[in-house]
Amino acid sequence: MGLGLHHHHNAHSNSGDNEVLTSESRYRDTKKVTLVGAGINLFLTVIKIVFGYLGQSQSLIADGIHSLSDLLSDGLVLFAAKHSAKDADENHPYGHGRIETLVTIALGMLLIIVAGGMTIDAFRRIMEPDELLHPGVLALMVAFISIVANEFLYHYTIGYARKYKSRMLRANAWHHRSDAVSSVIVLLGVGGTLLGFHSLDAIAAIGVSLMIAKIGWELCVQSARELVDESVEPELVKTINDKILGVDGVRELHTLRTRRMGGDALVDVHVLVDPKVSVSEGHYIGEKVREQLIAEIDDITDVMVHIDPEDDEQVTPSDNLPERMETEKRLKNRWQSIPESTLIDNITLHYLDGKIHVEVTLPLEKMVSREKALEVSEMMIRAGKEEHDVADVKVLFH
Repeated sequence: MGLGLHHHHNAHSNSGDNEVLTSESRYRDTKKVTLVGAGINLFLTVIKIVFGYLGQSQSLIADGIHSLSDLLSDGLVLFAAKHSAKDADENHPYGHGRIETLVTIALGMLLIIVAGGMTIDAFRRIMEPDELLHPGVLALMVAFISIVANEFLYHYTIGYARKYKSRMLRANAWHHRSDAVSSVIVLLGVGGTLLGFHSLDAIAAIGVSLMIAKIGWELCVQSARELVDESVEPELVKTINDKILGVDGVRELHTLRTRRMGGDALVDVHVLVDPKVSVSEGHYIGEKVREQLIAEIDDITDVMVHIDPEDDEQVTPSDNLPERMETEKRLKNRWQSIPESTLIDNITLHYLDGKIHVEVTLPLEKMVSREKALEVSEMMIRAGKEEHDVADVKVLFH
C-alpha cells in the first residue's frame, strides 16, 4: 500500500524519571486515599450495624451493610492499584490498566448483590408488620454522623480521582457519596418512623438498596464498554480529529480508532500525506501527530500512526504489484538496449493507485551532450512504460 510507516508509543513503557514518578505517586496517593476511606468505613460499619441493631433500625443496618461493601471495595481498590500501576512488561505490553477495569466491574456487581439482599429483607418485613423494627433517636444520630463522614470521604477521594484521571478512584468516591445519600434516606426513614409512620424505616431501606443497585449497574456497564473496546466520547474523538488535521504535512485522516484502558485513552489512526515525501519526512509527520496528541490531550497515553501516501479506502490497492527487486529486474531488461542505463544512480518507486511511478536518476556529466541526455531520457521513458504495472517514468539528471 505504498509507504506504510507505523509508530507505536506506550506511555507505560517509558523509563523516564517523570513517568516512574507519576506511576509511583499514583499508587502512593491511591493507597493513602483508600486506607483513609477504609478506616472511616470500618468505623461506620461497626457503629451502623451495632447501633442499628440496638436502636432497632432496619434502614441503618442496611446502611451499615452498604458501608461494609465500601470497606470490601477499598480492599479491592488497593489490590488493583498495586497491580495496575506496574509498567508494561513482556506479558502485558499495553500495561496493566485493565486490572482497574475488572475491579470496577467487581465493585459494581458487589453493590448489586448487596442491594438485592437488602431489598428482599425489607419487603419481607413490610409484608409482615410484626417484623418491622422501631428505631429511636440513637439511630438518627448515627445516620447524621455517617452523612458528614461520607461526604468528607467523597470530596477527599474525588480530588485524587481527578488528579490521576482514575475511574476506579472515581467509582470509590461515588460509593462514599452513595453512602452519604443513603444515610440521608435513613435519616428520613427513621424520622418518619418516630413520627408514627412505622413502615417508613423499611421503605427507606428499599430506597437505599435501589440507589446502590443503580450505581452498581452503571459501574458494570461503563467498565464492560471499556472491555469491549468501545470508542471514547464523541467530543474527544472530534478533538483528536481536529488536532491531527492541524499538524503540518497532514492532508487527511481516516480509520481513526480509539479505546480506553483504565484512565488512559488509546488512539490508532491512518494519516494521509503527500505521496512523494521521503520516508524520513513521513516518519517526522507521524511523530508530530503522536507528540501533539499526547502533549495536548491529557487522557491520551498511547498512539499508533500509520502513514498513507493515498486514501487506501478510496483508491485501487497496490498489494498485487511486484516488489522492488522484481520491478528493477524488469525495467533493466527493458533498458538493456540503452547503454547509458548502466549509469543509473538511483531508482525511486512510488506505489500509488494500483500502479508504479518510477523516478530514475542519472549523472548529467557522463552524457555526451544535453541533446543525448534528452534522447536517453525519452528512450528510457518509452521502454519503461511498456511494463503494464508502470504508470509513468521520470528521468532526472544531476
